[in-house]
Amino acid sequence: MKNRISTPIAIALLSAAAAILVAALLVSIVTRQQEAQTPFFTVVQLTDETVDPAIWGKNFPLQYDGYLRTVDQVRTRYGGSEAVPRTPSQADPRSIVSQSRLEEDPRLKTLWAGYAFSKDFREERGHAFMLEDQTFTERQEVVQQPGTCMHCHASVYVPYQQLGGGDLIKGFEIMNKMTYQEARTKVTHPVACIDCHDPATMQLRVTRPGFLEGIVKVKAAQGIKDYQVNRDATRQEMRSYVCGQCHVEYYFKGPEKRLTYPWDKGLKADEILAYYEENGFKDWTHAESGAPMLKAQHPEFEMWSQGIHARSGVACADCHMPYQRVGAMKISDHHVRSPLLNINRACQTCHRWSEEELRQRVETIQDRTFSVRNVAMDALIALIADIKAAKAAGASDADLEPSRHHQRRGQFLLDFIEAENSMGFHADQEAVRVLALSLDETRRGQASLPGSKATAGATTAMRTGK
Repeated sequence: MKNRISTPIAIALLSAAAAILVAALLVSIVTRQQEAQTPFFTVVQLTDETVDPAIWGKNFPLQYDGYLRTVDQVRTRYGGSEAVPRTPSQADPRSIVSQSRLEEDPRLKTLWAGYAFSKDFREERGHAFMLEDQTFTERQEVVQQPGTCMHCHASVYVPYQQLGGGDLIKGFEIMNKMTYQEARTKVTHPVACIDCHDPATMQLRVTRPGFLEGIVKVKAAQGIKDYQVNRDATRQEMRSYVCGQCHVEYYFKGPEKRLTYPWDKGLKADEILAYYEENGFKDWTHAESGAPMLKAQHPEFEMWSQGIHARSGVACADCHMPYQRVGAMKISDHHVRSPLLNINRACQTCHRWSEEELRQRVETIQDRTFSVRNVAMDALIALIADIKAAKAAGASDADLEPSRHHQRRGQFLLDFIEAENSMGFHADQEAVRVLALSLDETRRGQASLPGSKATAGATTAMRTGK
């Protein structure tokens, strides 16, 4: 009798439980659908003058949380920064800095002798430190840097607009002519939300005049006329272009120190070198050899453009800001960092191998690039020493001009790989090609030294470019 009564009750209870679970599932589905349809809530009104990322963070707390995490200091084998303690001073209030690259590799002091980088050069830290580290670098004590530096080290979109009375390019030109210290008073934040996003639509946009003008040259060479990046680029292209605003090679053109991307002849290292050779630009005169020198900056965009990922349509943000799921929402991870610190989402979305396998593949490429880089650097250091010795022995400037020419060329090509922050990974075959060109220039420089049996042939090669 008890069993006959308990069975219907049990069935009823199970049915009720099932109904509750189904209802909960439906509520969850509806909630997630609503979340997906409303990816953010407007807590504050954003305008084209809202610079402070904390205000943007009220509407976009998930993205802002990632942005704040760029203070992390985690080192990979060939990049990232260690937190090195230092005693704050009145001139430099930082209590933590990154490790010195000059101490890690003293050869760099010889390469950059007479240039500010031989005084202070540290591993790059995250975006959170980009303005602070530029402000307090010891390079400021060596040379009066121009306001042009703000182009990539600060949130300058609004300051440019304000200086130019609403004209971005005019404001850019005005700040370029300022001293660094004067320009520093015009900016408050490192790169911020407004530098990459339209506050009305949240669409990606390019705000840096250097890129706006530089990409026009690249597209014109491809036969595309009247190119306007914010009008014509696809969303996937923009996921690289907003990074390429700053992660590029550049120079300060003319007495007005106008920041210029040297892309007239192309994006490859030797094409950029050809541009510099044509217009006779130099960054400084080498203190030991007397050669007119070039300093490469951080050409990640140029190197990426020569690699397999670029050819496959993979954007910078796909690896350095990969998508992540938060509830029903899909957002870009604004904790910008090395993919090696985020292999699961940065790499395994496309590559179906273990994290350890993928890490080993990357580090193998980097190890081999680093090995060739060291060979090229040792050769260049030897050339500098020999030019210096020849000068001390009485060689004239005319005698040394061919070797200095080759030092300039070889060192720029080497520095192009040294300054690029992937240690060859962005385009491994291109990196080795450029280092091979550097070694060849150094060889020619040695052959053209006074007293070398190969002097005549090397000088002819220099003049013909062969």
